[in-house]
Amino acid sequence: MSFQAVVFYILSAILIFAGFRVVTAKNPVHAALYLVLAFFTASGHWLLLQAEFLAIALVLVYVGAVTVLFLFVVMMLDINVEKLRAGFWSHFPQAAIVALIMMAEIILVLSSPEAGLSKVQPLADTMAKISNVKVLGSQLYTTYLLPFEAAAVILLLAMVAAIGITQRQRKDSKAMDPGMQVRVRRDDRVRIVKMDAVKPEAAAASESNNEQQA
Repeated sequence: MSFQAVVFYILSAILIFAGFRVVTAKNPVHAALYLVLAFFTASGHWLLLQAEFLAIALVLVYVGAVTVLFLFVVMMLDINVEKLRAGFWSHFPQAAIVALIMMAEIILVLSSPEAGLSKVQPLADTMAKISNVKVLGSQLYTTYLLPFEAAAVILLLAMVAAIGITQRQRKDSKAMDPGMQVRVRRDDRVRIVKMDAVKPEAAAASESNNEQQA
């Protein structure tokens, strides 16, 4: 067994353990930390495939942004974790059976001769001549331009929805209702008061008289 195969199996074992702890950890913060471990381990798989850009992007984007956003959302929403986890272990056997069936199906598909994994050539000679960043950029902005733009719009909508959820039903937040602003009337905001004009000399004289009488 080669050194790369040993590293692959070690990283795979860590990744499976981290993924299992993400869904079984009682504390959401601990689950997020295990998610960080899973992302770092997955970046190691990308490095084994000589895709350095994808490995760095996985660490920077997911660990540096998505996980931090997840932590902020968990802390701001104040989710009752115990209520959400009610009945988790009672349904765990069924979920484990489904997971084992899916794993067996994946192994059968990948191990079949029709998958063509035995015909895959190593990437060392190819990646030494060209840059994987250049290949990824050319494919992303030419062949997969429409799915890339659609994913960007979906992420934007998710960000706006997350902000809207955090601001909902909060007493300390200040928000304006556009409907009330449209239906507002002048009498509701402006009040005209009629007063008699007073000359400055007369006002000063009245003040001096008041002081003398006092």
